[in-house]
Amino acid sequence: MLSAASLLIALSLPTAPPLPAASTDLRTIAEESGFVRTGRYDEVIRLCDRFAESFPSQVRCQRFGMTPQGRPMVALVASADGTFEPDAIVRKGRPVVLAQGCIHAGEVDGKDAGLWLVRKLVTGEVLPGVLSKLTLVFVPVFNVDGHERFGPNQRPNQRGPVETGWRVNAQNLNLNRDYAKAETIEMQAMLGLLGRFDPLLYVDLHVTDGADFQPDVAVQIEPRLGGADTLRPIGSELSQRVLDELRRGGHQPVDFYPSFVRKDDPTSGFVAEVPPPRFSTGYWPRRNRFGVLVETHSWKSYDKRVKTTFDTLVALLRGIAERGAEWQKAAGEADRIDEKRPAGSRYPLVYDTGPTKVELRFPGYAYKLEPSSVSGGLRISYDPSRPEVWKIPFFPTVVEKTQIKLPAAYVVPAQHAGWLSAKLRLHGLKYSVVPETQATTCTAYRVKNRTFADAPYEGRHTVRVEGEWLRESCSVEPGGLLIPTAQRGGGLVAQLLEPDAPDSLLHWGFFNPIFEQKEYLEDYIAEQVAEQLLASDAGLRKEFSKLLANPTFASSPAARLHFFAERHPSYDRSFQRYPIVRLESLPPSGKQPVAAGSERYGMSMKGQQEAAGRR
Repeated sequence: MLSAASLLIALSLPTAPPLPAASTDLRTIAEESGFVRTGRYDEVIRLCDRFAESFPSQVRCQRFGMTPQGRPMVALVASADGTFEPDAIVRKGRPVVLAQGCIHAGEVDGKDAGLWLVRKLVTGEVLPGVLSKLTLVFVPVFNVDGHERFGPNQRPNQRGPVETGWRVNAQNLNLNRDYAKAETIEMQAMLGLLGRFDPLLYVDLHVTDGADFQPDVAVQIEPRLGGADTLRPIGSELSQRVLDELRRGGHQPVDFYPSFVRKDDPTSGFVAEVPPPRFSTGYWPRRNRFGVLVETHSWKSYDKRVKTTFDTLVALLRGIAERGAEWQKAAGEADRIDEKRPAGSRYPLVYDTGPTKVELRFPGYAYKLEPSSVSGGLRISYDPSRPEVWKIPFFPTVVEKTQIKLPAAYVVPAQHAGWLSAKLRLHGLKYSVVPETQATTCTAYRVKNRTFADAPYEGRHTVRVEGEWLRESCSVEPGGLLIPTAQRGGGLVAQLLEPDAPDSLLHWGFFNPIFEQKEYLEDYIAEQVAEQLLASDAGLRKEFSKLLANPTFASSPAARLHFFAERHPSYDRSFQRYPIVRLESLPPSGKQPVAAGSERYGMSMKGQQEAAGRR
């Protein structure tokens, strides 16, 4: 009798032929097996080297990092005339497209489509001449260790190949949640690669799952709905170009992530979103370049998904080859706008779905919802033999949910400067080191309420806070970091350092020690302090009496004693005070910010490379 797992495979996947021997040409195992199998990582290394050997003036194989389990991370750099190094690419004015596969290593479409495309490009079979107009950097497998956790049954609702890698890395962390916090070695290496090549277009290749419907690919491009105002029209134009080309090729693309508002409920419809910077398409656009999320559909067969990914990459490259030089100038202008941004400028910290609702005629399949004897809830089942058009709600706009006025700069105290400066360098952000003590006026954030997540998320105990920024006199001490917001990616500075931002370092738990009160009054001492204060301060007696009218406060001995303890000189004023402060103007004697990773502030080139994950 077949096991449940075996039955799933038998129902959803074709019978696999024997694994072919390593090809002597540049074809992948996926191609040779008829897109039933995909190769292991040794195939990527072999093909990367073989491309460089076979086309030395067009392809270079670069190693840009090492994984936690000691595997090399590789990229193929493709150019028409040996223009492989970033400085040479800049001199020729060529835009760079950086595409990556397997950030989720079970979603292997991008790896096989990209290797197929590189071969077709360098032989001139596809887009002849395009590599003289742009440079392509292709990372076949981002999540290398996850890719080598190889086996069947790992994406049961994905139709092929018969074996794939695993979603997360060897440390059980999802790389596509790590862009902002940049904790994993793999992400640090990728940020180093992005920093070196500064691609105009960063393409992240995925496979979506969930509902079954007719569209075969989602292509989301930002800035389009959010991000720099000057870049949104370009994002919209590129999106339209790509979708039109895909439709002409027989595909059914959409420009939003096709996930229902309510799980397994098509009637709830879809929404347009601007992702936060933990994701690739939320991160790179906040550095004034274009991010593209490509999601083929897991219910389509593997050969069709790989071809769809291939066609999408071709459409993107065609658009950049035709208009990339012009769009690159626009991106540079967006940088200059950032660099001149005055303090007090409004910045959207969080986007949300807008109120506009339209009826969407979406090509789906017949489905039914019925009670489940297994789960006790409702189960959904689709019938792909019965195509139909769903008339469902769609929310196509986004609004700025949370806005802030950007300060002139943030100041990081010396005790946090070491680890935080490393993150700033990874993100390409400028800062200077405070040379001497400076008294100034700042605003500091005091947390009033904090709520910790019940369970860890991505290895961290996240925290949501409520509080306010309060003006106070402060002393900026030597060794601290001065981080101006008037720089490229100044909004990203706010995303990292504003407590209310969804991917702030505070939210990710990097500052959790501020919620631990380490010095305190013993209760019996606090009782004595309370008696003395009540006897000597009429205003305090009145304030305390009002609080006693609140039953929650009145019934809590700890809260009542804390009221007096925090008014005692021994109280720790840094408790629940966020250590990073805002400055409304730059101090006149402060050093000018320097380029990220400058050796001027004590980091050797080796240290820079290690911080960026380049080995």
